[in-house]
Amino acid sequence: MPVNIYELGLIYGVEVDPSGDVRIRMTLTAPNCPVAETLPKEVQTKVSAIPEVRGVKIDLTWDPPWNPQRMSMEAKLQLGIDPLEPTSRIVRFGS
Repeated sequence: MPVNIYELGLIYGVEVDPSGDVRIRMTLTAPNCPVAETLPKEVQTKVSAIPEVRGVKIDLTWDPPWNPQRMSMEAKLQLGIDPLEPTSRIVRFGS
């Protein structure tokens, strides 16, 4: 994936306290995302590798649900999505 998770809008918040503890609130594109088991652990590992960080807690949330509107304009351009085109169209079949 050529776009980082921050630009994709998967990081909802980061808190760092003076002692070096970090709390990251994040989501995935969907609960059944193929990286659901590995991505939060990878984020925790990479942030833990920063020398000033004492501990990392990942809060995985589904509220609010992720949608493409959370992506930065740069991410949309990198992925070939028209940043001016609404990205929240949902087509429901059988309704």
